[in-house]
Amino acid sequence: MIVGMGNPGKEYELTRHNAGFIAVDRLLSKLNKKAVFKKETKFSAEVARVGDVIIAKPTTFMNESGRCVRKLMDFYKIEIEGLVLLHDDLDIRLGEYKVKNGVGPKVHNGVGSVEKSLGEKSFLRVRLGVDNRQPGVRYGSGADYVLSKMTKDELAKLGMVMDLALGDLAIALGLEFE
Repeated sequence: MIVGMGNPGKEYELTRHNAGFIAVDRLLSKLNKKAVFKKETKFSAEVARVGDVIIAKPTTFMNESGRCVRKLMDFYKIEIEGLVLLHDDLDIRLGEYKVKNGVGPKVHNGVGSVEKSLGEKSFLRVRLGVDNRQPGVRYGSGADYVLSKMTKDELAKLGMVMDLALGDLAIALGLEFE
């Protein structure tokens, strides 16, 4: 199961915090051009299936994502080793990514919610860098920054790194793009 992290609603669509949503949208289109997300209220998520792969976007706010992930894993009987979380990471520069098992950003309330709900940290994370802050410029808190909209250039740069990360993920999971 692959879960993209983000916040629901139009006001969050192109924010840094929604990098996980953007990534799973991109992944779904690469795996199956005709597949679409369907709202599944019993899971508090939008869910798509491509073969044996479940792709989800929680419809809860980021900080409550763990409830959704737990429901999906219980229903589909997915072991912790079968979970991949795609999320923004302010500890990584825009244009970079890391794939790690059990290691995440220092502070990310959405990832923390998943860890707490599962009682484990040993799942795969695709950490998408979103830090593009310039030295000496005040951006407010980290939360303010990740909830702000990305520029067209930032979205393009994030798209390029997502393609690299999703390609690596596809190879690791034996997925084929159309």
